[in-house]
Amino acid sequence: MEVQLMTRRALIGAEVFDGHRLHRNHAVLLDGDVFLGLCSKAEVPDGYILQNVPSGTLLPGFVDVQVNGGGGVLFNDDPSPQCLATIAKAHAKTGTRAFLPTLITDTPEKTRAAIEAIPRAIDEKIPGVIGLHLEGPHIAPARKGAHSQALIRPMTDEDETLLCAAAAALPNLMITVAPEMVSSGQIARLSQAGVIVSLGHSDCTFEQANEAVAAGARCVTHLFNAMSQLGSREPGLVGATLSSDTLSAGLIADGIHVHAASLRTATAAKTGLGKLFLVTDAMATVGSDITEFRLNNRRVLRRDGRLTLEDGTLAGADLDLPTALSVMIQEVGVSPVAALRMATTHPATVLKDTCGYGTFVKGHAWHGIHLDPAIRYTTEANEAL
Repeated sequence: MEVQLMTRRALIGAEVFDGHRLHRNHAVLLDGDVFLGLCSKAEVPDGYILQNVPSGTLLPGFVDVQVNGGGGVLFNDDPSPQCLATIAKAHAKTGTRAFLPTLITDTPEKTRAAIEAIPRAIDEKIPGVIGLHLEGPHIAPARKGAHSQALIRPMTDEDETLLCAAAAALPNLMITVAPEMVSSGQIARLSQAGVIVSLGHSDCTFEQANEAVAAGARCVTHLFNAMSQLGSREPGLVGATLSSDTLSAGLIADGIHVHAASLRTATAAKTGLGKLFLVTDAMATVGSDITEFRLNNRRVLRRDGRLTLEDGTLAGADLDLPTALSVMIQEVGVSPVAALRMATTHPATVLKDTCGYGTFVKGHAWHGIHLDPAIRYTTEANEAL
C-alpha cells in the first residue's frame, strides 16, 4: 500500500482540458501512468505528491487519422514496423499520441504490406499506432491530386475481401474512396465489416455523395481539397459534407491547403453528430530538415512550409497539430476549447476503437500532454510530466 501511494501524484499549475471542457484550478490525479480523475486543486486527496507544471494547458494527446510520414521517412517507401517507429517518434515530439499511418495510392503489394505491418507494430508496442488509413487507390483520376494516375484502379472483389479481413484484424481501418469509383453495395459491405469509409479525391455529385453516406460512409478526407466544390446548382462533395448531420470531415489547417475564410464557413455550417477535426496529412518532412523526397518516384519539394510536386501540385503537408491549432485559433477565430476538441475528441469519434485516446478515461493509461499559453508543445515541459 505504501508503494502505491508513493506513485500517486497530482499535476497542478496549468488549466486542464479533458477532451470536452476546460477546467481551471484543477489537478490531474495519476497513479504512475494511470489516470485516476480530476479534482479541484484545493481538494487533492491525502497521499498524492503535488507536482507543479508550467502555466498553459494539460490535455489528452492529439489524435491524427492521416499521417503519411515523419522523421525523414514515408510509409509508402517502407511499410514496416521500423518505419512506423521513426514516424511515431517524430510526431510524438509535436504532441501526437495516437495516429493512423496512411498509405497513399500504391500497388496491391504495398497495400498488403501496409496491412501486415500494423499488427506487428502494435505487438512491438510502437507508441501511438492504432490502425491504418488507406488513402486510395480507389479514387477519381479527375481529383487525384498528387496520387499517381498509373496506380489508381477500381475496387475488385479481391480488394473488398482483403479490406474486410483487415478490418477484423486491426483496431481501426479507414479507407478513402471516391463514391463514383465504388458501388453503394461495396461501401455497405465494407462498413458492415467495420471499415471506416471516408469519401475523398472525388468529383462526385451531391446525390452520389449522399448515396454513399446512406450506404455507410462516415467521414470525408481533407475537406475542400481534391473534391467537387460547393456550387450554386451542384453542391458537390463539399456541400454534401456541410449539409450532412452525420458526416465528419478532416481539415488541413496549414494556411495553404484551405483559406481561413473557407475554414470559418465550414466551422459555422457544420452541425449535428458529424464533426470537423484536424489532420496533418504529414509527409516525411515533419521532424526532419530534409528539403525534398520522392513519392511514387516523383520529386516532392519543400519550400516555405509548402510541399509540391515539380509541377506545383500540393503533395501532402509540412504540418504538425500545434501549428494547425494556432491557425484555427488565430486566423480562423475558433475558440481554444473548440480547436482543442478538433485535435482530440473529434477525430476519436470517427474511430471504431479509440484505444483509450482522445479523452481522459479513469483507470486507463495517461496519454496527456502540455501546451504552453501560446499553444506550443515543448519537449522540456512534456518530458517532466
